[in-house]
Amino acid sequence: MFRLQGGKTLAVDLTGDGVKAKNGSMVAYDGRMAFKKMSGGGEGIRGMVTRRLTGEQMTMMEVTGQGTCYFADRASEINLVTLRGDKLYVEASNLLATDAGLRTGTTFTGLRGGAGGNGLFTTTVEGTGQAAIMSDGTAVVLRVTTRYPLSVDPGAYIAHQGNLQQHFQSGVNFRTLMGEGSGESFQIRFEGEGLVYVQPSERNTLGGDV
Repeated sequence: MFRLQGGKTLAVDLTGDGVKAKNGSMVAYDGRMAFKKMSGGGEGIRGMVTRRLTGEQMTMMEVTGQGTCYFADRASEINLVTLRGDKLYVEASNLLATDAGLRTGTTFTGLRGGAGGNGLFTTTVEGTGQAAIMSDGTAVVLRVTTRYPLSVDPGAYIAHQGNLQQHFQSGVNFRTLMGEGSGESFQIRFEGEGLVYVQPSERNTLGGDV
């Protein structure tokens, strides 16, 4: 069971089962725990090779035992995501932990990943269970509908789930070049039905501002 302690620490209660977490993110535990580093972000040798080729970096560990384990990373804010047989797409650097039964993978996302500085690929989490994702500041969860698509700055993007299509688009126009635009040269446009998680702090991106 995942639960938050003050928004910046994740507590996971274990009763003989396990959890996968970002390597080095354990800050405390009580009870009896065993820790094991996982290769390829938990996907085995194939996952390790895929991540090395794609540039999507994620090192995870598996924790099993009886008791409560606490995780945190650089005082980042934490959001809990519940999956019911669906798939979560998340930047590898923003994934803190998942239920052991959830499957992690790597998928091609087109130019969105390139804009985020992580190549053309992103991490997927799939199945039924909980995942914990991190943000620099309190994350905002935005709903996308067929009537109301959403455009997001690549540096603020964390994750998304649902039946969404994403397109990488340039925001450069005459007003931008004249210094009267928003200053955001590129955006990710989401269409369909689902949720998008964004943070109030922007990472450096390959696109940058014009």
